[in-house]
Amino acid sequence: MLLTDLRTIYESDPAARNWLEVILCYPGLHALVLHRLAHRLYKTGIPFIPRFISQISRFLTGIEIHPGAKIGKGVFIDHGMGVVIGETAVVGDYTLIYQGVTLGGTGKQTGKRHPTVGSCVVVGAGAKVLGNIQIGDNVRIGAGSVVLRDVPSNTTVVGIPGRLTRKEDDLADILAHNNLRDVEAEVIRALFERIKALQTQIEQLQAKPLSFAHNSNGKCKNDGVIEDFLDGAGI
Repeated sequence: MLLTDLRTIYESDPAARNWLEVILCYPGLHALVLHRLAHRLYKTGIPFIPRFISQISRFLTGIEIHPGAKIGKGVFIDHGMGVVIGETAVVGDYTLIYQGVTLGGTGKQTGKRHPTVGSCVVVGAGAKVLGNIQIGDNVRIGAGSVVLRDVPSNTTVVGIPGRLTRKEDDLADILAHNNLRDVEAEVIRALFERIKALQTQIEQLQAKPLSFAHNSNGKCKNDGVIEDFLDGAGI
């Protein structure tokens, strides 16, 4: 599994110049190595030592992973500072996690209370994924997003709260954060168009006799964008 982690970093990060650099200079790799040791001890029921290893890892790397968290193979924690992964979190294979990400809980309940993240997921810098929720495979979570509900596979989520912006038939580059849709801006533009359409209808009604005043259904081509934002796209 360690070799898979090394290979993933070397192949995914254009800044990785050689294997020695990856082994010595990547805190995300160091955190994963220490976590895998702590997790193995944690599963055997050994007290204190797994948490102590986790604390040492946090001090050395700035990455906090509870020894109870389940981390798949080929996971890459890029930069890593400020990453927090809770006790019952599950991270699938080949997931990419940027700095400042939190996979946390939302309350004081016991049992499963942290997210389950699928395989080949990208979690952008500063994103917060909270609660016992399911994140599907091949999901892209935009930087700074706050995700509180389940996310289906092959989609993109951005915003606070997170909203779906990419469907399954969109094959956009999963790492191209600069190409993420600005859902709020789209809704604002749609509202402006709606206002202009209503103003036009009012002017037309004012210019017509009263008997012809009810010949329009009042619909605008972008009504669906607004309805989707308010009712259908929220995560």
